Parts: sequence; structure tokens; C-alpha cells
Amino acid sequence: MAKFVIEPHFRLQEWVAEEKGYFRDEGLDYEFREFIRATGGAHHLKGDKVGAFQSIEQGRTSNVTCACHWTVNVAASRGHTKLYADAYSVAPSAIFVPADSKAKSPADLAGVPFGEGMLFGRMEAFLDGKSPACTLFSGPYYFAEQLGFRKIIDNTFMISTMINGDPDPEDIAKFFRALRCAQRDIDVRPELYTHYYKAEFPERFHARMDTRAWGPGERIVFEPYTREVYEQSFAWVANHQLFEVGGMGEGRYEDAILSRMRG
Repeated sequence: MAKFVIEPHFRLQEWVAEEKGYFRDEGLDYEFREFIRATGGAHHLKGDKVGAFQSIEQGRTSNVTCACHWTVNVAASRGHTKLYADAYSVAPSAIFVPADSKAKSPADLAGVPFGEGMLFGRMEAFLDGKSPACTLFSGPYYFAEQLGFRKIIDNTFMISTMINGDPDPEDIAKFFRALRCAQRDIDVRPELYTHYYKAEFPERFHARMDTRAWGPGERIVFEPYTREVYEQSFAWVANHQLFEVGGMGEGRYEDAILSRMRG
């Protein structure tokens, strides 16, 4: 049987579980791939018009990956992946503007163009002054704060997990048990692990980063991603016409999810 492939995804939990040996303790036969650092970020430079959904369509390499939950909803509805419904994540998020921006309130952002594209690409354009405002979450959120950018709206960014390929269900359970242990460690002493953000950022940003003041970022919530949340999110996507008519799939919760708690 092929090894279970783990790719860290903009958060600390996988790095902590690897450091502490939690994957090994669970008996998981796995391969830990550092796609982002190993390629200097090229793994996520797919062009301004390519976002998380397009990257899912092209195929994710690891057995377990993440993306914004509404994107995973639609991708799973269209048969590109399965949404893991026994956990979800929440990351700190905000809309930032430069310190000298005239925007002072949410109303001031009406009609203001925001950065587009994958996370690091739009962050870099914003830091270089090519975009007047940008939504950032987790590590990039802390980076913008460190550099003196100003928050206009502070919010959260909800993330869901997707299962790619056909991994052994028990391997998935081992993976999440290891992440639960890592989450506990991060909750207790986040400052011991924020240095791992440098492993998530392309190296061109490293000289400017001071992760000592950064926070814990994305937090995994080991509670069900329910039918109600799925359907509410799916309706929101349809209402905002984020996909072409007929391009969202059937939207049936039972068809989209993978859950050890089903039945």
C-alpha cells in the first residue's frame, strides 16, 4: 500500500506533529512533503486567475489538504474530492490597507479593488503597493500586522479538509489523532512553534519576517462540519454567483462528504 502523503498547508499543526513524532506514534506509514519551501513558493504560483478551486481541479498531491470551506463544498459536489466532515478549521483573517490609506472604516472600502490570485501572490502585490486593500489570513495576517499595515475589518476564515485519492480510513484517523495532539501543544505554548511559519512562506519573504510576535494562526476544531453549515455555505456561493450557472454540482451533502461518524 502506498505511503500516506502529508503536505503542510499554511498552518503549524503538521510541523508540530512531525517534530513531536505524533504521526510515528500513531503508526502512520507516511511521507512528509514540503512543497512550498522546497520550490520557493512556485508550487502556489499558478497565475492571477487560478485560485483554490482550480488547483483542486488540477489535482492535489497529498492525501489530505485544505482550502476555504465553500470552495471545498463546490469541489466535492462536482466530484473532484471528498469533504472530511469530522473537523474544520478557523483562522484569524482581516482586510488590510496601508498605514497611510485614507480608508478608515468598512464603508470606505466600497468600490475599492482587492488583490486577487493565490495567497502569497496577492500578499506580495499588496506589500509592493500594487493593491490598495487585501484580505489575508493566518501567517500572512501576522506578517501584515508586523509590517505596520492597518486592519479595517477583523474577521475569521473558515477552512475545511478534503481527502484526495483513496487513502485507508484508518490512516486518516491516525493523521487527525496526531493533529489533535499537536493542536494541544500549540494551544499551551504557541510561541514555541511560530518559527515554523518560515517553513510555510517562500524564502523571498524570510528576511523581513519576525515570527516571535506572531500568533497561533489556524486552529483545528474537532467538531462536525454539519449538513446545516454545508447547505448554508452552498446557498451563499450560489447567491453571490461565484460559479457559472450549473457549475456547482448537485450540492448533496451525503455525496460530498467523507465522515467516520456517518451511519
